Amino acid sequence: MTSPERTTLPAPGRRQRITSWFHRHLANPVMRPLSRYIPGQAIIETTGRRSGLPRRTPVGGKVIDGSFWLVAEHGLRSNYVRNIQASPRVRMRIGDRWHSGTAHLLPDDDPRARLRRLPLYNSFLVRLLGTDLLTIRVDLRSQDT
Repeated sequence: MTSPERTTLPAPGRRQRITSWFHRHLANPVMRPLSRYIPGQAIIETTGRRSGLPRRTPVGGKVIDGSFWLVAEHGLRSNYVRNIQASPRVRMRIGDRWHSGTAHLLPDDDPRARLRRLPLYNSFLVRLLGTDLLTIRVDLRSQDT
């Protein structure tokens, strides 16, 4: 019997496997150091659901009214989203500054409409490569040093 928080997802399709490999091995290693210099890019630091170690993932989005908004390309199949499900307390590096926050998965939000309010380049890629879009809002609490 599975817990109510866990959902069984169908096996990922070929497009998702290819884009996941691309992000893990090419895009993310390049974007981690560059994200502080590119408007609309940030790093979300989650706690690994199995390891308990910090996991840093480059994401695209925008701060609106004190919250950072983003759309996950592969929804609940993304490892950082699974980490958020296990522990919603996150940190975000936006520019050169780290912020603490609480992440909220918003399955009822329209991710395509949300992408229209977020940075154009990242939104285009999320729409192009995404397989199961999911909106995430991170309520930013304070600025860390």
